[in-house]
This record gives sequence, structure tokens and C-alpha cells, in this order.
Amino acid sequence: MTATTLKNVRPMGAEAIDLHIVEGRFASAAPEGEAEVVDCGGRILVPGFVEAHTHLDKSLLGLPWYRNEVGPRLIDKIDNERQVKVSLGLDPQVQSERHAILAMSYGCTHIRSHVDVDTHHGLAGIEGVMATREKLTGLIDIEIVAFPQSGMMRRPGTAELMDEALSLGADLVGGIDPCGMEHDPKGHLDTVFALAEKHGKPVDIHLHERDALGWFSMEEIIDRTVALGMQGNVSISHAFCLGALDRAYVAGLQEKLAENRIHILTTAPASAPVPLVKELKAYGILTGAGCDGIRDTWGPYGNSDMLEKAMHIGMRNNLRRDDEVELALEICTKGGAAVLGLKDYGLGFGCRADCVLVEGETLAEAVALHAPRKLVLKGGRVITRDGKCVIEAP
Repeated sequence: MTATTLKNVRPMGAEAIDLHIVEGRFASAAPEGEAEVVDCGGRILVPGFVEAHTHLDKSLLGLPWYRNEVGPRLIDKIDNERQVKVSLGLDPQVQSERHAILAMSYGCTHIRSHVDVDTHHGLAGIEGVMATREKLTGLIDIEIVAFPQSGMMRRPGTAELMDEALSLGADLVGGIDPCGMEHDPKGHLDTVFALAEKHGKPVDIHLHERDALGWFSMEEIIDRTVALGMQGNVSISHAFCLGALDRAYVAGLQEKLAENRIHILTTAPASAPVPLVKELKAYGILTGAGCDGIRDTWGPYGNSDMLEKAMHIGMRNNLRRDDEVELALEICTKGGAAVLGLKDYGLGFGCRADCVLVEGETLAEAVALHAPRKLVLKGGRVITRDGKCVIEAP
């Protein structure tokens, strides 16, 4: 039997207690026999962070500095990245492992990663991230979205590769801007949902489209969700159109999203409108978050720190009160876990001991500080100590 006692720890900022972990789960009583004792020094314990939207196959971590001179349009970035993967000799297994280990060092215990599928690289990204997922089993859980970033309608053969990726073991069907990217909303969404129905997989669609164009695509997504009875199994990432100025129209959309249990995943970027998380909470719409791509050909920023991402969500949503900042943290923990459908998540008795020690007097201060993590546990096993992952990146 493996057992650990976390002494002098404050779950979610409450009064200090001793917490017991037996066989990887929180237990209501101290274990019989010997247990490892960890003095937490009165630090706050939160559940493991859920990185619910990232791109493990894209990071340039560990490679020489990439000089970015890419054009401003979405298609410029997509086309450039497809070519640069070849010129840099990017290995999706190595890069995804580096990225995942960095995320672990900041307290991530679960990741949902969109992984490119296209006619240029085939399934190399899927195979690479699947290899990383297997290699890191027990240290972090990785969920893979087959992601047709370069489009399916505009690149014949991609739909067939998506089908193959899902048969190979991808967990979700991805999609991207049915109008703005594909110029064929019916064709794109029909294909995405047909793949989901065939393989019995959930859907997670990138929707960067803004205002009326995004509203149209969102309504088409809602209609297909209803038609196929996929309520609770569809997520929309980014959803910039929910940040539009016409709040009356957005309210109608949010009512439909809530009614049909369609989830939202925000990356809280500085350069685009964002869904208003307090409104999503009021409607009962499950909301998670992610760091998106980090240090890649799109931009040089990011480190997979979901505590820092909670700060970004707070800043983009003007969350200032302590309870509001706590909502931002909830989105990066409990919210993401709910979107991913994680079982036994949290700090309650019987829950898996996936948890993080954070610095601060309160949860709000922990977000503001986002100091290095003292300790990260995955299933009761230490995976990070003093801000450093217990395994080395390749």
C-alpha cells in the first residue's frame, strides 16, 4: 500500500488540516502503517490544473530561436507553419513531450491537445503525440483532438485522414472556422459531425470567426448538436463571437448553448474579443480554458502555466473582486475538468489525488502571484517539486 499524509495544508484556502492519500486517492482517515509525511507549510492545495486547449505538436521548445516574419492573416500563419515544420525538422513526439513536461512543472495534470491532421504531414502529429501520451502514462493524462487546421473542404483527402486518425486512437473530432477558413460551412460541419457519429466521439471546434459570421457558424453547430443528440458532447474553442458588442444577440446564443449543454473553451487572448465568463457562469455553460499554442511559429509567448492563464482570464474579463478571481481559477481547474468529463476530480474523499500546492494567503493572491509550484501530485505521486518536473525533457 502506498500512502502519503499532507500535513498543514489548506484545501482551497481553508483552514490548515492534514490530508491523507491512500493508493492514489484522498482518504478520510490516516492510513494504517507507515506513510510518507509531507509538510506543506500552510500552503494552499488546489486540484490539478486542466489545460483544456493547447497544441502539443507545434511548440518549438528546445529548438533555436525562430524568427517570425509571418503575415497577419490566419491563413498566413497556417500555411507558414505547415512549411516550417519541414524546414525545421520538427519531431512531434519530442516537441509534445517537452511541452507536456513544462505543463507538468506548472501543475497541469490533464491536457486536451489539438493535433494537426493534413495532407502535407498526414498522421505524423497524431502518432507523435500518441507516443508521448503513452510514454508519460501515470504522470499526466493527454486527450487528443484530430484537428484539420488546414481545412478539409479546401484540401481533399484530409477528411479521410481524419477518419484514420480517429480509428488510430484520437479522442475527439476537431474543426475550424467553417466559413472564414473553409468557405463551405455545410460541407465542413457535415463532415465533422459525420465523423463524430461514425466513431462515437465528441467534437471540439475552433471558432475564431467574429460577430455575425461567428454567430451563423455557432448556430449551425448548435443545430447539428441537436439533430444528432450530441448534447453534452460538443465544445467550441475560442468563441470570439460571444464577445461581440451586440449583447442581446449573444444572450440568445448563450441560452441555446446552455439548453443544449455545449461547452466553451477560452484562451483569453489579448488580440480578440473573448466570451464573458461571468455570463457563461450565470447561464450554466461549462467553461474551461487553455494556453493555446506556446512558443511556436504563431508567436513567441507562453509557458503552459494555467495559474497564469487564470490571471489572463481575470484581466480580459475585468475580474477584480476576490470571488471573481476565484472564478477564473475555477475555470482552469473544475471547469476544464467538467468539460473533459473527468471522473473523481477534486479534493474530496475518494477523488484521485491530482493536486497542486500554490503560494498565497488566498486563492486570489495565488492567481496574482502565480509563483513556482512547490509540489504537484498525480495520483498521489510527486511529478513536480520546487517548480521542477521529476523527469527531464528530451
